[in-house]
Parts: sequence; C-alpha cells; structure tokens
Amino acid sequence: MASELRTVHIRIEGRVQGVGFRAWVQHEARELGLNGWVRNRRDGSVEALFGGDADAVAEMLRRCEQGPPAARVTAIEVVDEGLPVDPGFRVEPTV
Repeated sequence: MASELRTVHIRIEGRVQGVGFRAWVQHEARELGLNGWVRNRRDGSVEALFGGDADAVAEMLRRCEQGPPAARVTAIEVVDEGLPVDPGFRVEPTV
C-alpha cells in the first residue's frame, strides 16, 4: 500500500530567530525523511516547506509548535500545497 504524500508551506512566529530554529528544523525534517527548505524572513518569522509522507509532515508540524529549547512559538500558519518538493532538505537565504 502506497503512503499518502502531503506538502505544506508554513510560517512560524514568536521568538524563532537567533535561537537555532533553522538548523533545528533541518535536523528534524531530515530525521523524519522530509524534503523541502527553511528560511528566516525579515519580519522576524521563519518560513518552511515540508513534503513527504503525510504522517511525517504531521509530526513535523507538531514538533514546530514547540521548536528548539530557546524558541518560543506563538503562532503557526499552515497552508497545504499540491506542489512536488525537490529531494533533500536545505536552509535557504533570508527573504
């Protein structure tokens, strides 16, 4: 039986810059076998795209609600996408 795939585009707000959030996201996403990217935004938020097994994406969203130890997440906006995601997980430049 084939796994259901899911791609989400998220924006995370709170104390999420200067606390190792991007490196943490990259580590967690790779651990879960997800593809995509993460980057800081000039408005102080973090933006990410996760693609892969639907259960792994759901778990990554749960993990992002907490973030790394020094972070304080106050809001997460999630938009489901239908786009395929390039293989691998990378940190992108700030936009």
